[in-house]
Amino acid sequence: MTDTTEPERTPELKVTEHGPVLVLTMDRPQARNAMSLQMAEEIAAALELLDARDDLSVAVITGANETFCAGMDLKGFARGERPVVEGKGFAGLVRQPPRKPLIAAVEGYALAGGFEIVLACDLVVASSSAKFGLPEVKRGLTAAAGGLLRLQDRIPYHLAMELVLTGRMWPATEAAEVHLVNRIAEPGRAIDVALELAAEVAANAPLALAASKQVLVRSADWPLGEKFDRQEEYVDPIRRSADAKEGALAFVEKREPRWTGA
Repeated sequence: MTDTTEPERTPELKVTEHGPVLVLTMDRPQARNAMSLQMAEEIAAALELLDARDDLSVAVITGANETFCAGMDLKGFARGERPVVEGKGFAGLVRQPPRKPLIAAVEGYALAGGFEIVLACDLVVASSSAKFGLPEVKRGLTAAAGGLLRLQDRIPYHLAMELVLTGRMWPATEAAEVHLVNRIAEPGRAIDVALELAAEVAANAPLALAASKQVLVRSADWPLGEKFDRQEEYVDPIRRSADAKEGALAFVEKREPRWTGA
């Protein structure tokens, strides 16, 4: 009898919890954490977990072995594999990021799809030695995983055009000068600083965090005359929540709030 059981796959994403913070560590050292279909599927599953659990408020995505992500695994691409999850896009997140806040902690290189993962995040912490880049044009490709759609909204137009058309490396220190990076860390400490930032975020009410992110993201293309009315879909449930009552009560009683996510 032939055994048709598929061998168990070695995880390519490490998922750990730090209280209300979920940490996703891309771990494909043999390929500088280049994105495979398996890792994309694991990222999508982890972010679904983030959004589903009331006790998780924010996630951090980073890379193992002092590299964030070198982009798409070109060896896999040559075999016909695309690291795209239906409905979620490249890396299981660029087309539909999580409802809750996501922080990138960048060491080493965040190139091509790796940089596009960063652009899909809400906050960015980077090592002072980290480098970003969209080198797709050098390979006969385009930055179609969000780079062409998001970069010009994050930084000045002409700088975005230069980075896209030249494909040059962009130091994180320069990215910080135009506020693409929130915090610069010493080399090797990006994850530590990202966890500090995540703890600062997670100290706040989880429902309010998710709703605030959604309004900021979605309202960009709302007609001006509809903005206040359309945000009510997101903010009115927060106004009526138990956490809103708890926040007011904690203020009056001069104590730290005890959030329940309800």
